[in-house]
Amino acid sequence: MSETRSAARRRVLRRRRQRRALVLLTLAAAVTVALVMVLSRAFAPEDAVADPASDPAASPPAAEASLPAASTPGADQPDQTPPICETDAVVTALDSGSDRDVIAAFGGAEPFRAAVAEGEAPCIDLHEAGRLWVVANKRHPLSPIDHWPTPQARPQGLRIVAGGWLLDQTAAALDELSADLGAAGAGKIGVSSGFRPYDNQVETYNRHVANRGKAAADLRSARPGHSEHQTGLAVDVVACDSGCGDHDGFGGTPQSDWIVENAWRYGFIVRYEEGHTPTTGYSAEPWHLRFIGRELAAAYADGGFHTLEDFFGLEPAPDYG
Repeated sequence: MSETRSAARRRVLRRRRQRRALVLLTLAAAVTVALVMVLSRAFAPEDAVADPASDPAASPPAAEASLPAASTPGADQPDQTPPICETDAVVTALDSGSDRDVIAAFGGAEPFRAAVAEGEAPCIDLHEAGRLWVVANKRHPLSPIDHWPTPQARPQGLRIVAGGWLLDQTAAALDELSADLGAAGAGKIGVSSGFRPYDNQVETYNRHVANRGKAAADLRSARPGHSEHQTGLAVDVVACDSGCGDHDGFGGTPQSDWIVENAWRYGFIVRYEEGHTPTTGYSAEPWHLRFIGRELAAAYADGGFHTLEDFFGLEPAPDYG
């Protein structure tokens, strides 16, 4: 029993000696480090202490010092705005909205026009039949070429001399125009031609060729597939007082003058104005009204435009090329 106690005592003493040795070793290391730091400061050159580059208080941290002078967020970042045709609003409007919804998604009629004219709206096909902004001229046929507009209606508030069927929104706008024209004391108008399908346009054009010759016919009538009358958005009107006149007598009448000033309020433009044959390819037709919707018509009037070609930045279309 005494031997067991002696062995245990020896182990305890040995552990105590080890702990004392470890403490002494730690103290010696600390003293050595402190002595080295004191000696290094004592023998360091004076200019080294005064050097601002080595003084943390005199210079910014390395990470801050490396920042560019212009660090305004986004200052040097590329424009991350998606092209207008890729915005959710435009994609949705083109997929399931009306033409007016599409124009609104662009920010309105003028931004829409500008984007198209500047080539920034590849999603807008100016020759897609069935759209308010469609442009049918001698250089570009309708797509599809035999488009048949629906739904159609006939104006109810003015005389129908011939034809009369139009795209429903065209007919409704023409009724409003006719009513206000009469209320303004500018007389009455009648419809002499409205929607003409592809096959009917074949007959119309061939009749003009037979009566006038091909060159003269091309100044007054569109070839099949190139006619605005196939869209349901175009209407020929005549002046009606005690009776109704003809196309050639329409210009200069009170009805014609009032329409020149006010048609845009109802979404119409006079498509073929005097002096713009080199652009449109047609002689002046003050009787030929084209519906493009109130928003686009207002932008057309505000911008002082005289042809849809100029309005949308298209090349002139004086002939069939």
